[in-house]
Amino acid sequence: MRPGGALLALLASLLLLLRLLSGSTDSPARPRPTESREVTHGTPAALRTPKSSETQLTRATNSTYLNERSLQLTERCTSLQHGFQKLSNKTKRYSEDDYLQIVTNIQSCPWKRQVEEYENFRAKLASCCDAVQNFIVSQNNTPVGTNMSYEVESKNEILIRKAIFNMFPVSQPFVEHRYNQCAVVGNGGILSKSLCGAEIDKSDFVFRCNLPPTTGNVSEDVGSKTNLVTVNPSIIRLKYRNLKEKKAEFLEDIATYGDAFLLLPAFSFRANTGASFKVYNTLKESNARQKVIYFHPRYLKNLALFWRTKGLIEYRLSSGFMIASAAVELCENVKLYGFWPFSKTVQDTPVSHHYYDNKLPKRGFHEMPKEYSQILQLHMKGILQLQFNKCEIA
Repeated sequence: MRPGGALLALLASLLLLLRLLSGSTDSPARPRPTESREVTHGTPAALRTPKSSETQLTRATNSTYLNERSLQLTERCTSLQHGFQKLSNKTKRYSEDDYLQIVTNIQSCPWKRQVEEYENFRAKLASCCDAVQNFIVSQNNTPVGTNMSYEVESKNEILIRKAIFNMFPVSQPFVEHRYNQCAVVGNGGILSKSLCGAEIDKSDFVFRCNLPPTTGNVSEDVGSKTNLVTVNPSIIRLKYRNLKEKKAEFLEDIATYGDAFLLLPAFSFRANTGASFKVYNTLKESNARQKVIYFHPRYLKNLALFWRTKGLIEYRLSSGFMIASAAVELCENVKLYGFWPFSKTVQDTPVSHHYYDNKLPKRGFHEMPKEYSQILQLHMKGILQLQFNKCEIA
């Protein structure tokens, strides 16, 4: 096939699906009417409701049409899934507009949780990474005297002395709970005016990334409930000046998260360790309600290797993608909000990078469109659900 031929074939399939969904496909041939004899024994003639053959034919035709249309839709969506899987690793070969056309069609396919797909995928994640036991560093999986390798700077190690060991929880705080409904809330501008806040807050467990704002007017779009929020150490260094003169501001900001866990990558890079420990000590000295926990570098390293086998090759996975992966293991049902790597909606409306600012990520650090391709595949397989549009308000 010529270069780009696979793309053209996929886009042609998408066009057919659009025609189907808009009702512009040719109607199926009308079925031939068959003779029908009603059983009317014992019913007085005056009470019998006459049924015209035209009405019966119309109902039969409509029913047949809807069934055939539903079957065609299922076949188109299945074809779309297979075609998208083949092209998921080639996103750089086509434009954002082409990508958005694919997303438009995926949105139009009805979503249904597929238990078998979910169980199989979760088993694969557990086999490679085991978030239940290894998601965070604990005293159980990291005893005193361990020479822990950093996630990215793997040639460097840190000796786990007693003082560091005492920072770790005894065991994984999520082991005893299997949460039913979890919300993983990204920070994409697509959340603005989404009215998803109430739906998010109804979840049993809410994950967030990088200390996003949740109070004031934004709460109706993003919710206010937070059970776990990641913290990029660069935020501590730049925004809060290493918790020196801006320590009080930091404590005031995190107070909005209630008794949530603050999750930091202390052992990804050596430069992250000091800032992460500073957060722990600051909360301890201030008797703050929040608890500090750390990503286990082995978990993150294994997770990166797992996604590499799926074609996702990048310098480092994004925090949102890490959390979404862990949530599949820790929760029965996972729904993602605010994941949107594009500069506009499918209706061509401009979208800011975050719902609170338009600061772009460091170039070349993450592969957001490729991560989104993997998320779309999980959505199409019924493993997790991705929120595309505004949420319905009860």
